[in-house]
Amino acid sequence: MLLGLDTTTEFLHLVLMDGGRSWSRRVEVGVGRSHSLALMPTLDGLFTEAGAKPADLAGVACCVGPGGFTSLRIGVATAEGLALAGIPTWGFSAFELRARTLLEAGHGGAFWILLDGQRGEAFLQPWRAGRATAEAGKVALDRLAASLGDADWWAPAGFAGKAAAALARPMLGLPDEGAATLQGLEALARDCAAREPERPLHPFYLRATDAEVNFPEAAKHLHAGLRTGLHR
Repeated sequence: MLLGLDTTTEFLHLVLMDGGRSWSRRVEVGVGRSHSLALMPTLDGLFTEAGAKPADLAGVACCVGPGGFTSLRIGVATAEGLALAGIPTWGFSAFELRARTLLEAGHGGAFWILLDGQRGEAFLQPWRAGRATAEAGKVALDRLAASLGDADWWAPAGFAGKAAAALARPMLGLPDEGAATLQGLEALARDCAAREPERPLHPFYLRATDAEVNFPEAAKHLHAGLRTGLHR
């Protein structure tokens, strides 16, 4: 069995797969609430529905960010904990998950994925036909239109309003974001299982934490990989 896991937004996404069968959940956790309260009970429910147990897992594919600093670490820590049993783990970015979601929904052309960067910024990365065409970055919202030009774009519902206010071009359509994201997560997790395993998983933040910004002297010994995570 294979587990796909995403805790980077206000929604928890889980997909459990066994051959051609799958069981999935999308749970609204909400901003400011801990994913840790919902993650394990929801996962237990999936195992029960599938008639399986954690010992049946053969691998875990986990979204490593960018996203909520604490929430993405909860997902990574859960995957790492399950990996203590010796099963392989794979990481994928929040950009890759959303790009795969759009690809599964029939959007195979070029577009930008936009994520909430907080602090008046957007995280962004261009994709074409399921592949990133440049490294992910961040830009102030008032510079977003200049960065994208007339290119197509998409953002999760929680950030789409802010992004749309900064852009003249409407975003790509996705009638049921929840169902599409779970479909994308399943497809991506199955692809991950054909890749080389990653151990340990490294979070991908794209920015320093608030603590590092507010107390730079206390964090200056940290190398860039710990400050912003490993880019993907």
